[in-house]
Amino acid sequence: MGVKALESEYEVIVVGAGAAGLMAAGEAAAAGARTLLLERMERPARKLRISGKGRGNLTNTAPVTEFIAHFGDNGRFLRNVFHRFFHDDLRDFFREQGVTTVEERGGRVFPTSDRAQDVVDALVSWVRGQGVDLRTGTTVRQIVQQGMRVTGVQATGGRFEGKSIVVATGGASYPGTGSTGDGYDWARALGHTVVPIRPALVPLETAGETAGRLQGLSLRNVHLAAYGDGKVLGDLFGEMVFTHFGVSGPIVLSLSRAVVDALRQGQQVELVIDLKPALDQEKLDARLRRDLDTWGKRQFRTLLKGLLPRMLIPICIEQTGIAADKVAHQISSAERSRLLEWLKGFRLEATGYRGFDEAIVTAGGVDTREVDPRTMASRLLKGLYFCGEVLDIDADTGGYNLQAAFSTGWLAGQSAAVYARRKEGAC
Repeated sequence: MGVKALESEYEVIVVGAGAAGLMAAGEAAAAGARTLLLERMERPARKLRISGKGRGNLTNTAPVTEFIAHFGDNGRFLRNVFHRFFHDDLRDFFREQGVTTVEERGGRVFPTSDRAQDVVDALVSWVRGQGVDLRTGTTVRQIVQQGMRVTGVQATGGRFEGKSIVVATGGASYPGTGSTGDGYDWARALGHTVVPIRPALVPLETAGETAGRLQGLSLRNVHLAAYGDGKVLGDLFGEMVFTHFGVSGPIVLSLSRAVVDALRQGQQVELVIDLKPALDQEKLDARLRRDLDTWGKRQFRTLLKGLLPRMLIPICIEQTGIAADKVAHQISSAERSRLLEWLKGFRLEATGYRGFDEAIVTAGGVDTREVDPRTMASRLLKGLYFCGEVLDIDADTGGYNLQAAFSTGWLAGQSAAVYARRKEGAC
């Protein structure tokens, strides 16, 4: 049975009902446009439901300049939209929808209820209240182009005609939530450049058995630096965790973008952990001298209990080469120096990274140079808009990525409505 030639005409069609797509559709409808929102999954916003470990880390209260810095070089693209719709505006928006928020450590903002599901429910209710025609279980196969403008989409539910098309399909991370990378294929087919995609905010794999032996160990208040061919890729202070394949945790995820790129370029990457960042080498050496003098009759393995988590003790003994049963007053200055260097520089070789199914976001995407930051409109085709993770923008953990999705969706929806509702022949 053939596909229907034409099911309906709309002014704005939004593809993808995630954070960016829901915001875009609601804003387009609020601006008076007849709006259709298409989602391939049976339920909208599945990735948003699991954000922040199910708590919904919506945004961050960092000032705009600091906020943008978390996106790296491409953060400049977001300056205009953040000046128009930023974290205070987002919190006000959700308050109006009955979802209050609370600020936590590091400026992270969560719904007071600690439930991302409440955020999704509020968004969906708002979208429907604006009159959006939300259709789930509908897969878009193609964006239809006529000349230098888009005219609609071909989907499993038929052909839908629209004056403006907003692509809000997300990235390729967590494919089980519906983010399968279709938007990249459509962008290429329409002539857009797509910066190669790769996993970001992703756990790292390390060489040898060390990480596996430490599986489950969480280190807090440590300093982690990553080096590519001996050059600093980045460094952060915070928490990390060991897994059966390598390392994960907040500071690992935030450094992973630079590490992934370095590995893809064939660089040798080393991770260096300062286990005692509160003490410089001189102060830590003074402490070690004091401990060795005070507890001179204790064995080395016993002495380490005051310095390290239990799981790290055998690793330290092996890597420093100091005998476990050696008593403290027999430890030489050279051995003390080796211990000092190890505590300030516990090293792991990064050999790889996990796939998109474990990545929180996707790096790469539609080249922002081909998108107008004032409107989110394509610079190549009239009526085409992009928002959210499908764009080549990604940031650290902490609420930055969701704010970018909401902000770009907000602007894309409004801009698409203005374009679709303008009089024929108008500029």
